[in-house]
Amino acid sequence: MGRLSGKVAIITGAARGMGASHARLFVEQGARVVLTDLNVAGGEALAKELGDNAMFVAHDVTKPESWETVVAKAVAAYGTIDILVNNAGILGPMAPTAELDNDGYDLVCAVNQHSVFYGMKAVLPVMVKAARGSIVNISSIAGMAANYGFPSLAYVASKFAVRGMTKATAMEYGKHNIRVNSVHPGFIQTPMMVEATDEVGGEALAQIPLGRIAQPIEVSNVVLFLASDESSYVTGAEHLVDAGMLAH
Repeated sequence: MGRLSGKVAIITGAARGMGASHARLFVEQGARVVLTDLNVAGGEALAKELGDNAMFVAHDVTKPESWETVVAKAVAAYGTIDILVNNAGILGPMAPTAELDNDGYDLVCAVNQHSVFYGMKAVLPVMVKAARGSIVNISSIAGMAANYGFPSLAYVASKFAVRGMTKATAMEYGKHNIRVNSVHPGFIQTPMMVEATDEVGGEALAQIPLGRIAQPIEVSNVVLFLASDESSYVTGAEHLVDAGMLAH
């Protein structure tokens, strides 16, 4: 029997990288999963790979109305929503603050920050009705410390905001048996990281006490724990998956 047997999850940004890893692990552990992404081809291919316990919905996380569609389709297909993983995110432009493009700043905050609010707002009524739920918001080590190697006020601001929204919502909805936690990955071997930095090791390794870049599954295992009933007394907390980078 899987660790998520009988549970229904929505995972955003699920077409590749960490989101795809989360989705594969959740289905493996017995969940029925709604995969969402703007990458329709990738999302549909993954849903087909995962079989009857997965469905794909094209989704712009920056649009509240798109969230309403996702929630409605999830409930229509599976009856409820037990888990939300707000995984979708972008790195955005990297530039000193005075040189940061206004539109770039707005886009990063829309994808990384505002979407987390829209997602929680959309699923909370379903979870309140069921008197249970787990929300896992994917932040970053950049949501814990600003000096993490890249000049990007927008990314840092959005990821710090996710941390705060997680705590506020956890405090508000604990009485409904709804838990809300944030996960803060360090350097993970994903397409987004490689595209942004061409980094597969090299200089980044000098910052990592364990001396290696993580695989997405190493984050997924933490997300699985928080989504499952094994973490029934864990809420409002930050969970670092950074190989000790912020231990100093």
